[in-house]
Amino acid sequence: MRKFVLFLFLFVALGLCAAGHPTVIVSLDGFRWDYPQMYDTPFLDMLGRQGVRAVMRPSFPSKTFPNHYTLATGLVPDHHGIIANRFYDVASGRTFSIGDKVTGKDGSFYGGEPIWLTARRQGVKVGVVYWPGSDVAIRGQYPDYYHDYAKKPLLTYDERLDEVERLLTLPQDRRPQLVMLYFDEPDSSGHRYGPASHETRQAVERLDLLLADLYARLRALPGGEDINFIVTSDHGMAPTSPQRIIRLSDYLQPDWCERVLADLPTLIFPKAGHEDDILKALERVPHLRVWRREDVPAYLRYGSNPNVAPIVALPDNGWLVSEDGRVNLGNHGFDPTASDLCVPFRAEGPDFKHGYVRTALFDNTCIYPLLAHLLGIEPAPCDGSVGQVSDLLEP
Repeated sequence: MRKFVLFLFLFVALGLCAAGHPTVIVSLDGFRWDYPQMYDTPFLDMLGRQGVRAVMRPSFPSKTFPNHYTLATGLVPDHHGIIANRFYDVASGRTFSIGDKVTGKDGSFYGGEPIWLTARRQGVKVGVVYWPGSDVAIRGQYPDYYHDYAKKPLLTYDERLDEVERLLTLPQDRRPQLVMLYFDEPDSSGHRYGPASHETRQAVERLDLLLADLYARLRALPGGEDINFIVTSDHGMAPTSPQRIIRLSDYLQPDWCERVLADLPTLIFPKAGHEDDILKALERVPHLRVWRREDVPAYLRYGSNPNVAPIVALPDNGWLVSEDGRVNLGNHGFDPTASDLCVPFRAEGPDFKHGYVRTALFDNTCIYPLLAHLLGIEPAPCDGSVGQVSDLLEP
C-alpha cells in the first residue's frame, strides 16, 4: 500500500511538472519593433531590462490574420493556408475574407494545429481573448475559453484585462495554463494616421499603461511570480502615401486578367494565354517585383499553396497597388525583411533569462514551439523550433 501511495505521489508530481509554468502572451497588432524607441514606453522598457529583449521577424505576407495564425501554429502562411487576409480558394471557387461571416469562420481554411488544440489534446487548458482565428471551429474544436469577435459589443481594453485576471483565478481544475490576449491597436492608428503620428504615439503609450496594469495584477495573484509574461506583435507598420501608388490598369489590358486581388501581395489570376503578357508588362513597372508563383524567392517561403495565384506582385516597402488612389498613411504586408515590419519580443518570468538582450532576429514560427515548451507539452510538426530561441530561456 505504501509503495502504491508513493507511486501515486510521484505520478502526480511528474504530471504537475509536465504542465510547466502558466503563461500569458499579449499581441499588440501592428506594433513596430522600434516604437519603444520612438515613444514613451516605461513598462516595456522595464520588461526588457528585467527579462529578455529581442526583435522578431514576421512571416510573409506580413498581414494580421496570416501572422497571428502563424504565431498560433508555428507554420508559415503558405503552409497553414491563411495566405492573405483575403484570397481566392481555387478548389471551391469561394473568396476567403477575414471579415466574412461564412468563409472567415470556415475551419476548413485553417490548416495546422493551433496551440489551443495542441494543449487540449494533451489535457492543458487555454483561454483566448480575441486572438485572430480563435473563434473558428478548427477540426470541430474551439479553445477551452474564447470570445467570438462577431459578438458585439466587444470587450473594452480594460474589460479584457479583467477577463485575463478572471481566467487565472478560476478553480485549479478549470484554470487555463495559457492565456492569449489580443489588442487591435496600434495597428488601427498606424493605418489611419501613419506610424510616426501623434495618434499612433497615443495608442502606443496607452497600451504601455494597460500592460503595466495587467502585469501588476498578474504578479499580485497567488503564485503570480510563477507566470511567464510575453509581449509581442504580428507585424510592424511602414509609412505610405498617395504619392507612392501603382495603378495596374496603366500597364494591363482589361481582358488579360480573370481575377486580381489587389493587396499586399497582389494576386493575379490570368486568363488563358495571357500569363506572359502580364509578366512582361509588370516587369517594367518601377517599385514593383513580379514573379510566377513557382519563382517567388525562397526566403519568402510562399508559392507552394494552391491558392497562391499564378502571378504574385509585391510593391517595394511603402508603395501600394491602388486604382482609386485612396490609401492609408501606414500599411504592412511587404517583404518581412524590411525593418519597418519587424516586431518587439519582450518576456519575463521563471523560464526566461534576466536582463538578456538577443541581437539576432528570429522568425515568428518559433512562438508556437516556445509556448509548447513553456507549457510542458509536445508541439505538432511546424516550421519553427524552440532550439532557435533557446538562448532566451533559463538553462
